[in-house]
Amino acid sequence: MNVQSATSAAIDFAAIKGRQQIAWGSGDYAVVGTTLQIVGEALCEAIDLRSTQRVLDVAAGNGNATLAAARRFADVVSTDYVPALLERGRERAKAEHLQVAFKEADAEALPFADASFDVVLSTFGVMFTPNQEQAVQELLRVCRPGGKIGLANWTPDSFIGQLFKTIGKYVPPAPGVKSPALWGSKTHLDALFGAKGTVATQSKYFTFRYKSPRHWLDVFRGYYGPVLKAFAAVDSAASDALARDILALLDRFNGAKDGTLVAPSEYLEVIITKQDGARS
Repeated sequence: MNVQSATSAAIDFAAIKGRQQIAWGSGDYAVVGTTLQIVGEALCEAIDLRSTQRVLDVAAGNGNATLAAARRFADVVSTDYVPALLERGRERAKAEHLQVAFKEADAEALPFADASFDVVLSTFGVMFTPNQEQAVQELLRVCRPGGKIGLANWTPDSFIGQLFKTIGKYVPPAPGVKSPALWGSKTHLDALFGAKGTVATQSKYFTFRYKSPRHWLDVFRGYYGPVLKAFAAVDSAASDALARDILALLDRFNGAKDGTLVAPSEYLEVIITKQDGARS
């Protein structure tokens, strides 16, 4: 067994994933997720999506990339391991009269045959898998040779990247688990995908627009699972300190001068072309 395999074996990914699943299932991510729709639309344009293509949305949440692909008349399958989020996506697709197949699935063990899809998408989803190498293997496995994998990943220095760093001071991540923000680094993506995929990236920004910094905090504390769980995991004094630190972070990124919040957060728009003949 090599060093990397031995290290991975020592990490209880199943337990970590179980805790993550509970976190993402708490609150109601759809309240936040719906505001990110523009990212899914931009990703489908960047990948030059065609109506003839079969598309898989991995860790789809409430379906932003799913809906964007369906609006372009592609054959879309939307997956997530939180059933409540899939139901939110299903409701949105029904409201728009869009044809989408929804299936509960783990991003690290996708229930599809090799080379089943022309395009595989994930917006701020697969980056949160605890076993990054396994997730990459699955993305590559279900994508056909010559097909494309499109991702949107928060960068380490972005507002959201710094948010998770701030939370980590109060609720440390599980030992040995790599930071999700690494998916926002081209160097890391090149290492993950190796010779099996050609990685092209572009730095982009999503701007959080809320009534005020406090409004953003109230929404994320009430509906965004990782933030909700972080506050629930600490005592009253630490909770107050965490709130102050997050508000200070919001103030640092906020460009508005009228009391509202206009906070840009950098993300990496990623297009990976699977090499012909490459296996997972």
